[in-house]
Order: sequence, then structure tokens, then C-alpha cells
Amino acid sequence: QVQLVESGGGLVQPGGSLRLSCAASGITFSIYNMGWYRQAPGKQRELVATITVSYNINAADSVKGRFTISRDNAKNTVYLQMNSLKPEDTAVYYCNAAQRLIGNHWGQGTQVTVSS
Repeated sequence: QVQLVESGGGLVQPGGSLRLSCAASGITFSIYNMGWYRQAPGKQRELVATITVSYNINAADSVKGRFTISRDNAKNTVYLQMNSLKPEDTAVYYCNAAQRLIGNHWGQGTQVTVSS
């Protein structure tokens, strides 16, 4: 059974930092492209950042220079380091595992709230 379990969300003040983690099980982690997406209330889910099996990174313009995605294949975990958080970063953040021939999996999401 595939599981993607996000953690690390919470309430933080503007300008603060959070580190999200997504621990994967039930998949061969190293062959999956991993990503973080987010969905704010009333908005569509959007890409935050992705990291491929070759460690190529793509990030949304809105988070470049503030957020960093990384992966640890030995721990089957992908991370999202979020710095200089803004109120507009408030959303539910979802972990995604994608493999072109095998399939696509989502975590349950973790809430990030940026507010003073």
C-alpha cells in the first residue's frame, strides 16, 4: 500500500520558516519524481516545486529564492524548506510522487498558515 505522509506544517508569522517532510512507503522511492503542491481556499491546486530522479528542480516563480525542495533517497523522504514565508503562502501543502509508467500518488496534505 502506497503512503505519502506529510508533516511539518503549522502556524508561523510572516517572515518565518517551516520545513515540510513527506515520508513515502510502498513505492520504490528512487524512481519517482517528487513534488510539492498547494491549494489555498477557493483556489486550484498549484505546483510549488518538483525534484526529479536526477535531482533536477523546478519551482514556481512565486517561491523561487524562498523555498527549497530536496530529497533523501536513503530515507524515502522529500523535503520543502520554506523561508521568508508570506500570508499568501497559506494553503494545504500536498506531497506528490509521480512515475510515468507506474502512476501518481498524493499525500493527505498538511496545513501551513502564515499569519501574525
